[in-house]
Amino acid sequence: MQKEYPLSLHILSDEKVRHRVMAKSGNQKMKILCLREILLRKTDEFHPMSAEQLVEQLAACGVEAERKAIYDDLDVLRQSGIDVQCRKGRSGGYFVGQREFEAAELKLLVDAVQASKFITTKKSIQLIRKLETLASSHEAQLLQHQVYVANRIKTMNESILYNVDEINNAINSTVQLSFRYFEYTVEKKKQFRHDGQRYTASPYALAWNDENYYMIAYDGDAQKVKYFRVDKMSNIQLSTAARIGKAEFERFDMGIYSKKLFGMYGGQEYAVRLRMPEKLVGVVMDWFGKDVPVVPVENDCFETTVSVQVSPQFFGWLFGLGSDCEIVSPQVVREQYAAALSAAQQKNQ
Repeated sequence: MQKEYPLSLHILSDEKVRHRVMAKSGNQKMKILCLREILLRKTDEFHPMSAEQLVEQLAACGVEAERKAIYDDLDVLRQSGIDVQCRKGRSGGYFVGQREFEAAELKLLVDAVQASKFITTKKSIQLIRKLETLASSHEAQLLQHQVYVANRIKTMNESILYNVDEINNAINSTVQLSFRYFEYTVEKKKQFRHDGQRYTASPYALAWNDENYYMIAYDGDAQKVKYFRVDKMSNIQLSTAARIGKAEFERFDMGIYSKKLFGMYGGQEYAVRLRMPEKLVGVVMDWFGKDVPVVPVENDCFETTVSVQVSPQFFGWLFGLGSDCEIVSPQVVREQYAAALSAAQQKNQ
């Protein structure tokens, strides 16, 4: 006996049959993903899309959709965590409201990438382009208008991100690593320290200080915690030897330590008493923190006592603040500062 089919099936046009077939096709399985991408990349509070526009956008992606089905898909996206908003009215439509990153947060990250000396120009542009994908295309254009990477001072070491990855692997695996460490010659070529011999260290942390990236590690030979510029490290290799120096590192406070350093150059540590004009209180707080002691004295000045690893970079910082700044004590640091100023004066006479 021949099976009877509903009358509606007999009168289906070829076009409707095609839509039924498409409904079961692979493209339809991609519909919800395509719709999600369209909403995230092409809509925001100021650029909503109507259901009809969403259907058109899906069609441009090779996905057939009916307007009525779009509403169900939007509900599914909401349930998945996408903040799909609907604005009523003539110029209304659907758009993504709250995102993982707000436009202001992305701008902050873009600024950080632009300002980072340890990231090369090429990698800076790549990272900024990736950050732009986290915003709508309209917001991304606003971010692009604020991108100023060209002519900034950037590192020349393209392998820095791979260095960071290797150092992180060593930290997470609690093992030592070895590497070569270099400087640049007047010909702007790499020159390896220690005649190219490899350094061995136990890495514990990575720190961003004074516009550069540093590996904080324990040096077993020197028996102390040291820091190394990541962009000057080369040929990093992980060791099978277990990391050492845990007790020493646990006593090490990078936050306090960095306040004592100038340009990450070390030196003998002193409690240095400084006298400065009151207008420089903010400068001192910027470097040493808001808890730095400040004692008003005569002639609209103040005094502060700070722990500093005395180095030429510290003297340069102090001299840059003006001739009204004075080292009150200790006497040995006063004499070192006077000698440094005298030597500089003789060189420039």
